Formats: sequence, structure tokens, C-alpha cells
Amino acid sequence: MFNKHPKGLVAAALANMGERFGFYIMMAILTLFISAKFGLSETTTGYIYSAFYASIYILALAGGIIADKTKNFKGTIFAGLVLMAIGYLIIAIPTPTPVPSLPLYLGLTCLGLAVIAFGNGLFKGNLQALVGQMYDDPKYSHLRDAGFQIFYMFINVGAVFAPFIAIGVRNWWLKANNFDYDATLPELCHQYREAMQGGAQMAPQAMENLTVLANKVSLSGEAVTDMGAFVNNYLDVFNRGFHYAFMAAIVAMIISLVIYLSNKNTFPDPGKKATESKAAKATVNKEEIQMNAKEIKQRIYALFAVFGIVIFFWLSFHQNGYSLTYFARDYVDLSVINIDLGFTQIKGAEIFQSVNPFFVVTLTPLIMWIFSSMKEKGKEPSTPMKIAIGMGIAALAYIFLMVFSFTLPTKDALSTMTAEQVDAIRVTPWIMIGLYFILTVAELFISPLGLSFVSKVAPPHLQGLMQGCWLAATAVGNSLLFVGGILYTTVPIWACWLVFVGATGASMIVMLSMVKWLEKVAK
Repeated sequence: MFNKHPKGLVAAALANMGERFGFYIMMAILTLFISAKFGLSETTTGYIYSAFYASIYILALAGGIIADKTKNFKGTIFAGLVLMAIGYLIIAIPTPTPVPSLPLYLGLTCLGLAVIAFGNGLFKGNLQALVGQMYDDPKYSHLRDAGFQIFYMFINVGAVFAPFIAIGVRNWWLKANNFDYDATLPELCHQYREAMQGGAQMAPQAMENLTVLANKVSLSGEAVTDMGAFVNNYLDVFNRGFHYAFMAAIVAMIISLVIYLSNKNTFPDPGKKATESKAAKATVNKEEIQMNAKEIKQRIYALFAVFGIVIFFWLSFHQNGYSLTYFARDYVDLSVINIDLGFTQIKGAEIFQSVNPFFVVTLTPLIMWIFSSMKEKGKEPSTPMKIAIGMGIAALAYIFLMVFSFTLPTKDALSTMTAEQVDAIRVTPWIMIGLYFILTVAELFISPLGLSFVSKVAPPHLQGLMQGCWLAATAVGNSLLFVGGILYTTVPIWACWLVFVGATGASMIVMLSMVKWLEKVAK
């Protein structure tokens, strides 16, 4: 698979794989951690999640500008890795739960997220630009799409195992303190504390559910007699386990840093190429400069047209760490997934975060083979057409989930139901697996090929900037992620998914209308 590709591809992919391993440890648990740690609602958590996810990508634009201006892509990438490790450290330091001061401790968490986001901005787009540089060599240019698919596959190898580490560490700490895991308990615990602090009584049904679950998760076998003490203790242990999981992300970052430094000299230098390209332009005549300026404008217009389309894909796709994770927590039967390792158990809503990267790794070779076979027959779709097809597949994914959500009660209705009634309406985990299978196919038609399209169409002296703009477009989509939480908590569940069907379906139609123009520009 690799022998036909540039030498530095595997090293760059491995460095990115380590960084993504740490990143996906965090993303698998982030929204659930914020809710469980600070007692915030899904909607409020969504604002933090959206701001963080958007800043990751918008700061990639800043990272691209820094690399383009300094012509030091490699140094910028290194600085990004170091900053991300520092950000994980800030979040990983265990702090008490319930928190003594919400502004202080939530602010500390947000500071850590901001440092991670800035480091990611320095790292992500510039490493992609570096990979794109490898395929500017005519010897490898025909393998550009395949190269980015391989690069994307390696990203997801780390992401497959990351949620298992996060879950395993959290559940290990729970078990070490004689507790079992339950997805709904942190929310009930915070409801109890809020009621007590307000001098009110917790809703009778919620109190009954809390009592039942408290006794169920207490592994000591003794009945819970002091609910206030149990609530505080369970919240503290539960969230300290999350803090320890973030420490695993730091280890992953160190591994990525070692791989990158060990192979730094084998990577090309996009900054050097941009300088050479600028020098070469000084030798051409006026007519050629004018023609090139016109071509550059067309390329930039084409890129921004694609950027506008992918906004709606990422708005829908990145619900996987937000409304889809809450859906798995609230509506999916998690009891049937329990891998007992003795010292810990792998169970929890976060486990579904490994399904998407698993399918990326397993489906990428198949899709590459399909495209290769079609290419040999002269029938391979262009990159813009593949992106349009991907948008349609994404719409099908949410249609699939919508069908299975028609009979489910609203989020508010769950609080009026007994624990037994809630268990009765839970759906099979296979629905989530099927959803992520379809979404992954869509992703493989859009994300790695979008990166390839950008690296192919972007003018040489704007490689870092245009890769940053691709990520900035992703940021716009991510800044709207909170919409998923608002819909999830206020409308019927099926209606929530219908919005994403509309967003991706309309994007497919617009993309199809631009395919011929984009194909012409990309020649």
C-alpha cells in the first residue's frame, strides 16, 4: 500500500495518529465530562462544545498564516504539539467535584481547552499542507487522493482505541472506589444537589430513580442511607476518573512528538517551495502574470464554494460527540455492551465514539480499491462529484436514525418515567452502529478527498492558508453544533434528526450544480 507513495507519508501519518489518539480520548468524553463535572444542561454544554470545536478549526487559519509568514512549517507543527500537551495537562489535574467555585473551575477547564485549540490550530492544517507538498512531485501526483485516504486512515487508527482507554480508566477508578458505572446517575445527582441547595424537594419520580440506581451501583452491598453523602462521593469519583483519562491523552501526545522529531528531516518544506515559486514568478512576462492572477482567483472561488458546502456536513457529522452521544446515553440499551477485563469494565455511551474510526480504518482500503477499479475503467467520479455523493449519503444516515426515533419519547418525558419504563423504550446498539457505518461512508467521500482537493487546487504560495480555510469552514459548521442540543431537548427526537437530513440533502443538490465548474478549475 505504501511502497508507491512518498517516503515521508507514513511518518507524518504516524505522528498525526498519536496526536489524534489523545484528541479522541478527550472528545469521546468531553460533553459527558462537562455535564457530569459541573452539572450543566445539554444545551449549556453545547455552547462550550461548539465554541471549543469551532476554535480548533478557526485557529487552524491562524496557524496557516503563521506558517506561511514565517516559512517555518515544521517549527509551527512542533509548537502545536507542545501546546496541546500543556492543554491536556491543565484539564487532567484532578479537582474536587462538586466544584467549590463554578466560575473558577469551569474557567480552568475552558483555559485548557483554549490551549489545546490553539495548539491544534498550529499543528493540524500545516501537517496536511506538508503531506500535500509530497504529492506536488509529478512522480506521485496521480496518487494524491489515495495518499490522503491513507493519511486519513491512520488518523482513525488512534481514534478507534481512544474511547476504550477513556472508558476503561474512568470505570477502573469507579470500581476501585466500590462503584459501578451508570450513564444517568451524574445528572440525577446534580438534580438532587440543586434541589437541596434551593430548599426544595426533588421530583418524586426522579428521587425514586436516584434511590434505585444509587443502590444498584454501590458494589459494597450496603444500602445507601445518606443520599447527600452518596451523591457527593459518586460525583467526585466519577469525574476524577475522567481527569485520569485525560492523562492518557498526554502520553499519546508525547509519543506523537517523538515520532515527529525522529522523522522531521524526511519531510518536505512547503515554506521553501513557496519561496521558490515566488522567485520563479519574477522571471515571467506581464501577460503570464495576468493569466496566472486570473487562474488564482478562479481557484480561490472554487475552494470557497466547496468550503461553503462542507459547513453543513460538519454541522451534522460532529453531532457524534454531542447530541448523538446524549442520544446513546439516554435512549440506547448500554447494558448489552460490557467487556469485563477484571480490573475494569468497558461500558458506557462513549464506546460508540470508536465505531466511526473503526469503520474508517476498515472501509478505507475497500473504497480505495473501488475507486482504483473505476479509474482503470475510466469511470471514476471526480473529486467534486465524490463530495456531492458523500453529502447524499450523510442525509441517508440521518434518515436511518430518524426512522428508528419516531416512537421514542422526548428528552423531557424521560424524567417522568420510572427506570424500568426507560429501559423498556431503549433501542438496540445496532442502530448506532448502523448510523455510524453510513456516516463513515459519507465522511470518506468528503473529508480526505476534500483535503486532497484543497492541496491540488490551492496556489502554491497559499497552501497553508487554504488548508487553514478548509478547517475554518469546518469551524463555522462546528460553531453551530449547539443547535443539535437545542433541538434534542425541545422537539421530538425524530424532528431533531430531520433538520440534519435537510442540511445535508440541500448541500448535495447545491454541490451537484457546481460539479462541472469545479472539475474544470481542478484540471
